[in-house]
Order: sequence, then structure tokens, then C-alpha cells
Amino acid sequence: MGLTRDFKETVVARARSDTRFRDAMFAEAVNAYLAGDTQTGKAMLRDLVNATIGFEGLSAEIRKPSKSLHRMLAMRGNPSTENFFGIVKALQKKTRTRLRVAAQSL
Repeated sequence: MGLTRDFKETVVARARSDTRFRDAMFAEAVNAYLAGDTQTGKAMLRDLVNATIGFEGLSAEIRKPSKSLHRMLAMRGNPSTENFFGIVKALQKKTRTRLRVAAQSL
């Protein structure tokens, strides 16, 4: 079931106005990706891009066409590792957030 446009707009608005929410959303997006839930990770990154740097700004930052970035973060998109971490790096710079990886025993 897809999310409604109103819900997505609410998430973007909250990410724009609430730094803690935005940082938590960023961390959850990357954690979802690392856990193998790439669909959720890409959806959250897409919302985060829209709430912060925008696809045109991201395009200029990582020197990739905006249309390609949209495809990478689409449901069937498959960004390369280089592109994925380029997106993460640009978002860290824009949001002034530094993500760290921590290992946990299962």
C-alpha cells in the first residue's frame, strides 16, 4: 500500500522544521539500507533529499544528473555503492549530521 501525498508532505515538512526528527530519519534510512530493507531506505532518503538539499542541489553536489538520482532512489532503483555513499555524504554536509556505524552482537 502506497503512502498518500499528504503523509509524504507531512514527513517532509517535519524534517524541514525538526532537526532531531531529520537526524533520526537519516539514521533510520541508512540502518534500513544496511539491514537489507533497501525499499524503505531509498524511500526515506528520497524524502530526506526533498526536505533538505533537493534533487537539483544534490545533482550539483555529487555531479550526477538529477534524473539519474531520481531513478536511483526510485522503488526499482539500484544506486551503485559509490553513488549511494555520495548521496549520504551530500546529505551529511547539508544537514550537518555525521553518521557513525556501531556494531552490535546478535
